[in-house]
Amino acid sequence: MSRAGEPATPRWRPGRLTVAALAGALAVGAVAARVADRPAAVDTTVGEVTRVGVAAGGSVPAYLRASAAELAALPAGGEPYALVTFAGYLPPGRLAPTLAGVSVAEVVARVPLPQRQTEIVRIPAQLVPEHVRAGMTEVAARKDREAADQRGRSAALTDATDPGGELRRVYDSGARVATAEAAAYRSGCACVYAALVRAEPAVLRTLAGRPGVRAVDPAPELRRLDRAVLTPPLPEQRDLARPPADREPAAGG
Repeated sequence: MSRAGEPATPRWRPGRLTVAALAGALAVGAVAARVADRPAAVDTTVGEVTRVGVAAGGSVPAYLRASAAELAALPAGGEPYALVTFAGYLPPGRLAPTLAGVSVAEVVARVPLPQRQTEIVRIPAQLVPEHVRAGMTEVAARKDREAADQRGRSAALTDATDPGGELRRVYDSGARVATAEAAAYRSGCACVYAALVRAEPAVLRTLAGRPGVRAVDPAPELRRLDRAVLTPPLPEQRDLARPPADREPAAGG
């Protein structure tokens, strides 16, 4: 913190206005000094994330049991967040009846293409199904851009820059996957497999018993959605939380 230098000896006799102004300046300076001496406000949550879901490579059955136990032991009071995992991929129109009675914050989705790893996306959705459909439309537009970019990169390759054709195959495959994802999201696909919600503990326990709900994982420690890492198990994951196989279909298949 910089320090003020010693005041110079005054060369004039201050009048009343000057004295008042000087007194005011000194008062402001004193307040500023006190404020400067206080420690700056610090966001103690910087760098912290809250992980909700199953760990990569973790046991899905163990996760489901732990979620059920935590939900049963959740004390009454408040409306904590909870990660709701579905037994299958749901279209937007199925979300409202499934999640009736809870406040939805966002949903988690992916296009379940056979034998392909597709992007997992989080869609803010306070209003279902309207916000989910709108979010899917935005994702579809982004996937269109991704497909165009992949095709452009493939077209720019030459025998000199890609002698074995490996890069071209990667770009072409990426373009096909992105195109399929765009078409699926644009159609309002059955792609949603989890949702982050808030509700009273008793309501969450009721939700856990509804058809199509696989698990309700309470997360009372969650405070900021921008620092939440959500890893719900995919519907097809039955033993371990492993990425789905990613195989390029044979030509013409």
